[in-house]
Amino acid sequence: MKNICIIGSGSWGVALGIHLAKLGNNVKIWSYMEEERNLINNEKKCKFLPNVKLPEGIYCTTSYEEAITGSEIILHVTPSKFTRNTVKEYKKYVTEQTIVICTKGFEKETLSTLDDVITEEIPNAKIAVLSGPSHAEEVSVGIPTAMVIAAHNIELANELRDIFMNENLRVYTSTDVKGVELGGALKNIIAFCAGIAAGINLGDNSFAALITRGLNEIALLGETIGGNKQTFYGLTGLGDLIVTCLSEHSRNRRAGKLLGQGMKIDQIRKEIGMVIEGVDNIEVAYEISKKYNLDTPIVNAVYKVLYENLEPKVAVNMLMTREKKAE
Repeated sequence: MKNICIIGSGSWGVALGIHLAKLGNNVKIWSYMEEERNLINNEKKCKFLPNVKLPEGIYCTTSYEEAITGSEIILHVTPSKFTRNTVKEYKKYVTEQTIVICTKGFEKETLSTLDDVITEEIPNAKIAVLSGPSHAEEVSVGIPTAMVIAAHNIELANELRDIFMNENLRVYTSTDVKGVELGGALKNIIAFCAGIAAGINLGDNSFAALITRGLNEIALLGETIGGNKQTFYGLTGLGDLIVTCLSEHSRNRRAGKLLGQGMKIDQIRKEIGMVIEGVDNIEVAYEISKKYNLDTPIVNAVYKVLYENLEPKVAVNMLMTREKKAE
């Protein structure tokens, strides 16, 4: 039994809390909203997972000190754009705990991965990354799922694997922290594109092309900024890409679909009601591609759709009529 702190009371943070509490761990969840704290503590519910009853062993607080004090592991599950400011707030309470990054994204202003952001704020922190094809709606009810836990120290990865793993959640280990983290961040971009494709009524052939060529761009971007190319063809790259592109659970896919159907991005944010990581990640990936002079036509096209008002069907035509080349 471990004392586990979860920073973030969204669907994924609560889903992980449910899983870990069912395994007998004591779970404290930090929320910035009193309304969410009260709902979790008094009614054993999460507004983002309305059909799930929370088990015993979960307590929610709006105090960083209360959430972190006495914990052995911290799961960081806030949206990527809030990561640095959130860590600045809670780092004074961190002692020897391992920080497991469960958020998929970048810091837009610096183009930094989240492990770099946390290391800058807490230089001696022990950091791991948990990622893979894992919708909160399914993990929270025990649907079989496979993920990867990555840490530079394989003994730490093995220790964390044993804490998370049961018959419903199979966890593999890796030492490729950057690759595991980047696959989860970059796949959101292609999922957003998959939603656009659905919104303009493209077919199965189009989805297959998008996923395959999108994976190529993910691997190119990811390897360029420090990941192992092979990692992007595993669970945290290809696996996460498939589940996010094809499932209606994916908020990135849903957002892209609404855009394809003609809705503006501000309306989409209100409609989804949660942070859409893929939207911010598109801008980061585009800037990284420019910085390193990479050939990323899908990223370039969706950037123009989102930020330069390019019509999605025109973007598709541009992609389909690029110069001839070998695969």
